Amino acid sequence: MKPNDKIANDRLAKKIVEEIEKRANEMMKQKKEELKKEKNEELKKDNGALKKVRKELKKVITEKDEMLKKVMKEKKEEVEKVINDNDKMMEDERCELEDVNSALLIKERQSTDEIQEARTELIRGFRDLSGEGSTIRIKRMGEVDGKPFLKVCQRRFNRENVAMQHAMLCSKWQRNITDSSWYPFKLVGTGEKMKEVVDDEDEKLKKLSEEWGEDVKSAVKTALEELNEFNPSGRYAVPVLWNFEQGRKATLKEGIAHMTQQIKHLKRKRT
Repeated sequence: MKPNDKIANDRLAKKIVEEIEKRANEMMKQKKEELKKEKNEELKKDNGALKKVRKELKKVITEKDEMLKKVMKEKKEEVEKVINDNDKMMEDERCELEDVNSALLIKERQSTDEIQEARTELIRGFRDLSGEGSTIRIKRMGEVDGKPFLKVCQRRFNRENVAMQHAMLCSKWQRNITDSSWYPFKLVGTGEKMKEVVDDEDEKLKKLSEEWGEDVKSAVKTALEELNEFNPSGRYAVPVLWNFEQGRKATLKEGIAHMTQQIKHLKRKRT
């Protein structure tokens, strides 16, 4: 083979290889395009299916939301109805209780007034029927006890001056006790347990103790405590039915029983 023929053959072979490679590349490119196209078609189909699923899911969710809203609205209306019914029932009950309470308060006031009237009448009757040594008799609350004053006067004054000095001293301190401008009290305790008591550090009481003794001060202090309990607004002595044996306010029942006994005793005396 001539050298020129060999060169020509090599060139031809090279050209054929290049042509084959080119053709192969074109076929591969075409195949890739076809695959890409197929993939796109598949993606489009998948997207379409996905959109359809999403649409159906959205529809289901919307329907569920509407159903849930409807149920919640119905339940809310039911709850509101129950609450309104309960509120109305409670309001009716409250009104009934207020009416009952008002009726009870009126009845209580009437009973209290009747008891007070009965006690007042009983006190009037006791003034004539009850003797000095009776267990149940009248005690004037806020009236100073003159016995401690008498004892100290007997020690300090001549016999002829005792009665006058005793009367003057008792009268003076009774005026002091009923004087509303003098308020020898203080608050002790806290909350519901807070109460008023006589202030032992009051200057007038301290001076009384220094001048006339602790017993006289105690008598004045007792009278002040009685006034503060039984007639704080009036500051004057008031008659109270008293159980002297037990040192307390007598009950209406005790007073009536004692008066009945006294009346029977008087009847026996007359017969």
